[in-house]
This record gives sequence, C-alpha cells and structure tokens, in this order.
Amino acid sequence: MVNVPTILNDATATQSLPLLFGGDLIGLAILFLILAVVAVIFGAKGIAGLSMDIAKWLVIIFIVLAIISFVL
Repeated sequence: MVNVPTILNDATATQSLPLLFGGDLIGLAILFLILAVVAVIFGAKGIAGLSMDIAKWLVIIFIVLAIISFVL
C-alpha cells in the first residue's frame, strides 16, 4: 500500500492554498437576481428592488474578497 500524503497532513501544501473567503456568494447573487426578475414579472417592485440590492452587495463582496485572496 502506498502512503500518499494528503493536503491536510502536508505542511508545505497548506501554505500554498488560497484563502477561501467567497463561499457561494456568486450562487446567492444569481439566486437573488432571479428572484428580482420573478418579482418584477409579478409586480412586486419593492421585493425586486431589495433583491437587486442584495445581489449587488453580494457581487461587490465577492469581488473584494477575490482580490484579497489573489493578493495574499
């Protein structure tokens, strides 16, 4: 049986892993964008506006965290 080192056990590999801040922010942003489009179709402009604001902030947070993880 071959002893293959895993990423968690190898100290040098954990230093080269990027930071994982993002999570699923883009998926949530797309979900809120779809919710906003459906809300506009049904005439709920207040919910559509709120959903668009949430989607916009999720994309902004994703971009900022992506830049930070690329720099580090």
